[in-house]
Amino acid sequence: MTPDLVCLGNLITDDIVFADGRVQMGVAGGAVVYAALGARLWGPQVGVVGVAGSDYSYQMLEGLARRGVGVAGIRHEPRPGLRAWLLYEPGGRQLVHRLDAPPHAVFSPTLADLPPDYARARAFHLSPMPLASQEALAEGLARMGTAFVSVDPHEPLTAESLPQWKRVLGRVDAFLASEQEVRLAGLDADPLATLAPLAGGRLRFVALKRGANGGVLCDLAERRVIEWPRCPVTVLDPTGAGDAFGGGFVSGWLATSNVEAALERGWVSAGLALENWGAQGFMGVTPEMAEVRRREWAASRARA
Repeated sequence: MTPDLVCLGNLITDDIVFADGRVQMGVAGGAVVYAALGARLWGPQVGVVGVAGSDYSYQMLEGLARRGVGVAGIRHEPRPGLRAWLLYEPGGRQLVHRLDAPPHAVFSPTLADLPPDYARARAFHLSPMPLASQEALAEGLARMGTAFVSVDPHEPLTAESLPQWKRVLGRVDAFLASEQEVRLAGLDADPLATLAPLAGGRLRFVALKRGANGGVLCDLAERRVIEWPRCPVTVLDPTGAGDAFGGGFVSGWLATSNVEAALERGWVSAGLALENWGAQGFMGVTPEMAEVRRREWAASRARA
């Protein structure tokens, strides 16, 4: 089956240390898992492309398949794969790859991992990976056709990295970053003016995810800024919420071609990830639950 959306990224086992002292070791995850689950809530056929080491949870891969997420694009390596510390601090989150883990780029997918039927997808989402890996994928996907392509950064956009990032952003339609990942002067005061020089090539949307404070989306084509509010949930686990937002946003854009509707779906996907423990907990959320939450939150916003 040809997916509507293909999510490419890393399959990682996380060792998580929260700011309040809680620790969870050996949690199967990876941004690409959250993105796929966040998108699947809204109905599209979704496929995952990634590289699984011998130590990655087969239960997680089986769970994805049960949720209707295609796993034909997962390459299995007969050696341990990526493992990282996720360190939550008051000022943000750090990801630190373990010293005994293989190089990040080695376990990042390439265009050669894309099954032939996946190549006909209507959209592709590049989850956080080394910038060189994302650049190669963006270039290859641009040569393949005009499918919608979004990218979520692993390496921040700074004045120093801007030349390389421009090569990537000129080949994609959406850049979905956290506010920690865009470090450009003037961004807080006037995000649209600061980001306008990125326009060129295909780039239209830049989303700045602000965690508990919601976020801001800049539509560079229409020269407008759209804010979304914080998710009204009790946060159990913030891991993967931004990735779930990306999957929900792209799924909503595919279904409606309406940016407000896309943001709404991304917002709901993020909230549902926040109030569940890990990707395994998020996997238990159903499309019916997501639609109920979307209607409830839409009604509460209308009353506000």
